[in-house]
Amino acid sequence: MSWAQSLIKLSAYEAEILQRRLADIAERRDAVTTILQAMDMEAALESAHAEGDAEAGWYLIGFREGLALRRAKAVADLKALAMEEQGCRDALQDSFEAKKKYEQVADADARARVKVAAAREVVEMDASAARRATVRSAA
Repeated sequence: MSWAQSLIKLSAYEAEILQRRLADIAERRDAVTTILQAMDMEAALESAHAEGDAEAGWYLIGFREGLALRRAKAVADLKALAMEEQGCRDALQDSFEAKKKYEQVADADARARVKVAAAREVVEMDASAARRATVRSAA
């Protein structure tokens, strides 16, 4: 395997790892979003319960304060995940660009090798033709 093919393979592996990481981030983001939705449903249920029971209304204030803290933590987690996702997307884009550069270098190297081989073949054919011409003129 040539050095260029090794670089292409390594950059493809790096891109694959980053894609897995991006999928993991998306799963975590979905989980936090689900938690936020569950909190909203829980708040609605608690409010409905407090409307029917005066004693539960006293506990509703504490529940809402606790819910606000939990919600703030979940929103902060979502913001952190958004930043992590953006960083991962940028790294993935850089990885794809590097892979493309390596592929272009490998293609240019392959074309140069073909060009050199063709030039050698032309030189060998010219030398062979010159030898034949020399043999024919000597005879």
